[in-house]
Amino acid sequence: MPMRLQDLSSSIVAVVEPETSALVAAQLMRQHQVGALVVVDSTRKNHPVGMLTDRDLVLALMAEGLDPAVFTVGDIMSVDPVLADSQLDAIDAIEMMRLNRLRRLIVIDQSGRLTGIATMEDVLELLARELTALAVGLRGARDREFEQRK
Repeated sequence: MPMRLQDLSSSIVAVVEPETSALVAAQLMRQHQVGALVVVDSTRKNHPVGMLTDRDLVLALMAEGLDPAVFTVGDIMSVDPVLADSQLDAIDAIEMMRLNRLRRLIVIDQSGRLTGIATMEDVLELLARELTALAVGLRGARDREFEQRK
């Protein structure tokens, strides 16, 4: 059975609305120990409209010497986020991340509602498990061959 994006993504997602101040967003990142917040529509709170990363905060505000209490998430967030269907095959999701040069994918259901987030760490964990299983299988094949040649 193929692994789906929903199988490797986290269903616990830190979210913020576009009207939230950049300062509050940074505090939420620290509180939840995450490097990104999914920005959701103010009226349809489970529909993603963007992504805000710690890098956005640093490059758009900190490096420019701007006051994060004055600017909102909507001022500096990445718009038109790449959204991935939760039923997408995990390998296709990895390809989507590669093609779009992303460290994170926002995962949605077929109605466009936020269901999770898949990170590069999630992908690396999946690949490490698969490579370990492959190595164990190859070792078993080698051992079987030794037994047959005795």
